[in-house]
Amino acid sequence: MNHITHEDVRCLIIGSGPAGYTAAIYAARANLNPVLYEGIQPGGQLTTTTEVENFPGYPEGVTGVELMEDLKKQALRFGADIRMGIATASDFSASPYKVTIDGEKVISAETVIICTGATAKYLGLPDEHKYAGMGVSACATCDGFFYRKKRVAVVGGGDTACEEALYLASLATQVYLIVRKSFLRASKVMQERVFATPNITVLFEHNTLGLFGEHGVEGARLVKRKGEPDEEEVEIAIDGFFLAIGHTPNSDIFKEWLETDEVGYIQTIPGSPRTNIPGVFAAGDVADPVYRQAITAAATGCQAAIEVDRYLLEHGK
Repeated sequence: MNHITHEDVRCLIIGSGPAGYTAAIYAARANLNPVLYEGIQPGGQLTTTTEVENFPGYPEGVTGVELMEDLKKQALRFGADIRMGIATASDFSASPYKVTIDGEKVISAETVIICTGATAKYLGLPDEHKYAGMGVSACATCDGFFYRKKRVAVVGGGDTACEEALYLASLATQVYLIVRKSFLRASKVMQERVFATPNITVLFEHNTLGLFGEHGVEGARLVKRKGEPDEEEVEIAIDGFFLAIGHTPNSDIFKEWLETDEVGYIQTIPGSPRTNIPGVFAAGDVADPVYRQAITAAATGCQAAIEVDRYLLEHGK
């Protein structure tokens, strides 16, 4: 049996995207001696995007990896204790709050900032990995700019898929919306906008079989009316393939204690990163189903660290 070790900290930050690192910068500068565990994907979702052009302060653009490295260096400069490790369990029944790391170390923390992010849902095709960063994306607002005057496809039939298709339609010459069912799940107003946009073609009852291309995505292989007598395979020429079938917030180990919505996003008190448990805060995409941008995540990381400072002062800790 593993020997469980224990450690007491004032401020524990779980996760290392823009929210986690920004929280660490603010908490370290406030002399809170924050301990940050980087989690499964150090640097978060941004490390899977090639070029970030919409983060203020980088007029020439920056790679996701570089941006996260810069934020990490800034947190380290002020004395944040950044470690490898994955949070595997939590106990928020009483303060100090307990979080287990890698199943073998228990951290007792006066305050916790949860920045575990969300994971984009994929179809599960090998080609999605093959062309990652070379035409496959799960964020139209992040990557749409690179497809100006090109042809793209969006997979999904809900509001997010329609929003992404409309956004891309303002940039690309042709947008295909690949919908599994014979109808859109999106709200009526979103559907009307999509149908009224001349360069969006909705492909109902289509499933994606795979992607093809030499040095990036050049097209997609689809099957129309799968399993029906008139089933047929079709190919479309595209330069970009966008997934809009939703995100899964990485909140499972906290659900016993924290209020979440039906998808799993941690619910915070509106306008703040406060959760239903005093001293436990949520920042970034794990608590944000709406914006999901690096800059908004960073902003909530800042808010969470300021809240931690206030909470510790109020409680004389």
